[in-house]
Amino acid sequence: MNPEIHLAAHHLRAAELRAEADAHRLALAARRPAQDLRTRVGWTLVEVGLRLASVPPKPQIA
Repeated sequence: MNPEIHLAAHHLRAAELRAEADAHRLALAARRPAQDLRTRVGWTLVEVGLRLASVPPKPQIA
C-alpha cells in the first residue's frame, strides 16, 4: 500500500473518531442535569417509602 494513501486513511479515521468522541461528550453533558433530578426524586421517594413503612413506636405504659 502506498504510504500516502495509508496516511490519508489514518487521518480520515482519526477525524471520524474525534467527531464521534465530541458527539458522545455533548450527549453526556446534555443528559447530566436530568440525571441529577432523577437521582434526587428517586432518593426522595425512598425516604417517603421508608417513613410510610416504618411502624411508629408503641407508647410505654408506666
